[in-house]
This record gives sequence, C-alpha cells and structure tokens, in this order.
Amino acid sequence: MNLNSINITEIVEQTKAQLQEDKTLTPALKMSIELILVIVVMLASKLGLNSKNSSIPPSKDINREKQTKAKSDKLAGGQKGRTGKTLTQTETPDEIEVILVDRDMLPQGRYREVGFQKRQVVDIDISKVVTEYQAQILENAQGKRFVGEFPEGVNSPIQYGVGVKAHAVYLSQYQLLPYNRIEEYFADQLGLPVSAGSLFNFNEQAAALVKSSGAEDIIKTALQSPHQTLHVDETGINIGGKRRWLHGASTTWWTYFYPHEKRGKIAMDDADILPHFSGVLCHDHWKPYYQYTKCQHALCNAHHIRELERAWEQDGMQWAKALQTLLKDMNKHQIDNPNLDEDTKRQYLTQYQKILAAGEIECPAPDENSRIKGQRGRLKRTKSRALLERLRDYQDDVLRFLTSTAVPFTNNQGENDIRMTKVHQKISGCFRSMQGAEMFCLIRSYLSTCRKQYVSASLALELLFKNQLPDVFIEDKAE
Repeated sequence: MNLNSINITEIVEQTKAQLQEDKTLTPALKMSIELILVIVVMLASKLGLNSKNSSIPPSKDINREKQTKAKSDKLAGGQKGRTGKTLTQTETPDEIEVILVDRDMLPQGRYREVGFQKRQVVDIDISKVVTEYQAQILENAQGKRFVGEFPEGVNSPIQYGVGVKAHAVYLSQYQLLPYNRIEEYFADQLGLPVSAGSLFNFNEQAAALVKSSGAEDIIKTALQSPHQTLHVDETGINIGGKRRWLHGASTTWWTYFYPHEKRGKIAMDDADILPHFSGVLCHDHWKPYYQYTKCQHALCNAHHIRELERAWEQDGMQWAKALQTLLKDMNKHQIDNPNLDEDTKRQYLTQYQKILAAGEIECPAPDENSRIKGQRGRLKRTKSRALLERLRDYQDDVLRFLTSTAVPFTNNQGENDIRMTKVHQKISGCFRSMQGAEMFCLIRSYLSTCRKQYVSASLALELLFKNQLPDVFIEDKAE
C-alpha cells in the first residue's frame, strides 16, 4: 500500500462523522477513538517532511538528497583573474640567516660575490611575553618617598595583559571553544595557567565594556534607523535547563542579540529596538511582529517556498506548485533586472492573484454547515488552506521584494546572523545562567557588527580591552 495515495485527512473526517452518527458507542469509547485519530493525524503530518518542504534543518534531514555539481569544462586549480592567497616574499624579514658557500668544495680559482639567492620560511612563534614595570622610588632629605606612576590598568603585582584577555575571549565567544579546552590551549602552547574562573571574568569584563563604551547603544540606535530593511528572528536556547529565547535584529552592517524568558512582544519591547522602528521589518510571519504598526512588513519567501513544496508533495495542491514556480521566477527576474517596470510588476501581481483564485477552488475553506452542534470558534483549516489564506491576506508583505529593491526575497540575513547561537548550543549544551547568556549576546553583537564592517574579531577585542572602539562606531554607516 502506498501511503502517498491515501488521503488521511479525508479518512479521519469521515471516521469522525461516523462516530457522531453512531449512537451505540459510549462517550468514553468515542473520546478514546478521537484521541487515537488526533495521534494518527499528528504522525501522518510528519510523513514525508524534509528540509525542502519544512523547517527541518538540512543537518537533521538524514534522507536528504546530496546535489551533485554539474561537470565543468574549466581546468582544475585557480581560475584566471582570481585574487590569489599564495605566500609572497616580504622585503622586511624578521630574521636573516646568511649561508656562505663552502670554498673548500670549489675548484681552484678566484671568485667574487655577485649576490644572493633568497628563500623565505614563514613560521609562527607562540610564546608568552612578561613585561616588568619598575617604578622608581625617590626619597628627599626629610625621608619622604615619591614613587613613579605605573601605566593605567597596571594595578597588581602580577596580572594578565590585554593580549591574553582578548585572545581568551576570542577563543571563547567567537570560536566558541569550551573553557576547559581554552585552559588546555594556554597551558600547552604558552605555559600559562588560565583558570575557568579567569576566563569567565574576561568574558564578563568584555561584556561590561561593550555596555560602558557605548557600543551597545550605538548598535541599537543604528538598527532603529527607518531608512533600511531590518531582519528579525528568534530561536530557542537552553538556560539552566529551561527553555528560553534569543532574539536577533540585524542589517548588513549591524547586529544585536538579546536573551529573554519570553518569545513574544514583551521580549521584543524589552530589547527596545522594534518599538522605535519605522522602516521595513523582514521576518517569518511570527504573529507578534505584526503588533508593530509603525513599520511595513516583508515576509520570508524561503519559508513560503518550503511550505508550498509540502502542500504540493503531501496534499497534491496544483496551485501550490504553480505559485512556487511563480515566486522563483519573480525572484530571478528581480535579481537580473532590479528596476522592474510597472507593467511587469502588474503582470506578476495578476498571475499571483489568478493562482490563488484557482487555489480557492482546489482547496476551499471548511464548510460552515459541517460545524458540530455546540462547536464554537473558527473551523480548523488544513495546512494547505491556512497557507493559501496567509498568502492571500498578506499579499503585499509577501511581494514586498518585488516593489522595493531594498527588500530581499528572504530573511536569510537574520537567520544567518542567529545561526552561530545554534552552534554554541551544540558545543556547550546550554547557558548556566541568564547572566552568561547576556554576556554572550553582548559580545557576539559587538563582534558580528565589527566583522560586517571589516574589523577583525581579534582587533575588535584588543581595542575593547584598551577602552577604545573601532572607527565604525564613530562613523554613521547605518543603512
């Protein structure tokens, strides 16, 4: 028996109708059968789902087909005109070792030096550097002593320097290495004892500096600019064994992360960005985003493409396949011709509405006459019907990319920015406390913003521990 040929939803509805008509069944038996039907529907809805027709990530889609690249007629190796990364000799080597010719091995005769053949070896030297500051002590005739001033920040008889702190935070918060592996690294490579407690303190100091330096406020202010598309997303995180949420807001230049106990509007208000935003908000149709009415909305069509694929594969909806093809054509045409003329836009809009009209016939709304006596509220929709109504009711937001060149087809910017949080959860499992999550979010917001504006993470952290900020936080580069 082929499960794909069975309309499970229709069979379940027929069974429910028969249950209502059969007066010989006891209420307890009816309830038991209905519970079983619910479980059947839930299990059946998961059949055939994969990373192409649902939100299942490719990494968890064990049956996904690996796409083989088409054979290219290009020769193997670097292509003509590419920017290479081959090592080149430097004019200022750190060390020069002269190799003299062994004259004893030469034939007899007179020789003169005509030059050198050069070869360079690039290597690294990982070592700790201990700088000792000796403050002079002077004493006058009355025995009063005067001591020279130590540099700012040199407060203890022995302490870690800026380089150690920046490097430790880089490994912990950017490369996402666990504390014990960072401890081993410093001990093995540098002979430097750095405890997990010290690593936590370095992260805590870095997060505090992001706040006190004004970097956090600058990022949030830049993201509130109305002349841009703001990408937002949220993902579940584990804090102390409890389900919590990490919210992200970003553009191509700026990134801000914020952890919270809630997923909805309360958390978004506390992050204090969306209440002030009046540009275009790009998201995946999470309903609380629509409570912000000062801005326009743009929906992620990558989600729509996957949902339309499910409607076509599992429910056999012809309209879903047609609309999926149309959205892909729109996107390709808009990429090739960013400034589409109004006639082309109207033609696409007409096609869009025509396909949805066909969908109304192929996938109609539930019949109100099928309402059971005493049943209240909105009749349950199938997934395909719910998708159809969403694409119909939010047509302007679905097609925002077509009418505005500044609006992308997907919300990939927001999803890509928040993805490293998932990597952190896979490595570390969870945050031990909300404080740890807040520290992580502040530092990642700062580092992500710096990387987007071509400031390396290492340099950004070194400047931060020196109480300085990169120039990008001074110049107004908000879109």
